Amino acid sequence: MQIYVVRHGIAIDREDPKCPPDPERYLTEEGVEKTQRVASAVAGLCDSPDLLISSPYVRATQTAEIFADEFDYPEEKIRRTDLLLPGADPSLLFRELAKDKLSSAIFLFGHAPQLDDVIATALGSKHHVTSLKKAGVALIELKRVSPPSAQLVWLATPKILRRAGK
Repeated sequence: MQIYVVRHGIAIDREDPKCPPDPERYLTEEGVEKTQRVASAVAGLCDSPDLLISSPYVRATQTAEIFADEFDYPEEKIRRTDLLLPGADPSLLFRELAKDKLSSAIFLFGHAPQLDDVIATALGSKHHVTSLKKAGVALIELKRVSPPSAQLVWLATPKILRRAGK
């Protein structure tokens, strides 16, 4: 199973006086534009996903929707889960993924450092081995889903992906 791990794009700053509560923070115009370019590049690198799963927070959902548009994946099929929220136990996410036996390519959309926890857990590490940038993407290949056993295939910064998409 291939798992593409995608951190949400650039969102409104917490210090901005117009900033809503954390679950409602949204992508900025720059965040939308840069994330679209990243999604376009990723769509050129891989096959269409079987499943998109997002944190329910607005900025992650918006990022998932941008990727869905690039892959012609129906937005209403994007699954939302609290297992991608900050502080969630990654092993519970992998148990949930194990139920999707038909999926061979899954995209996960969430937040730092939670996604770095997910990657570390998949690799069998107790410490972060990645530090995803906003709109950064990593591909892990799962040999076993639960308990997870995986290898990191690649990790790309958004800047590299945007350049590759030109």
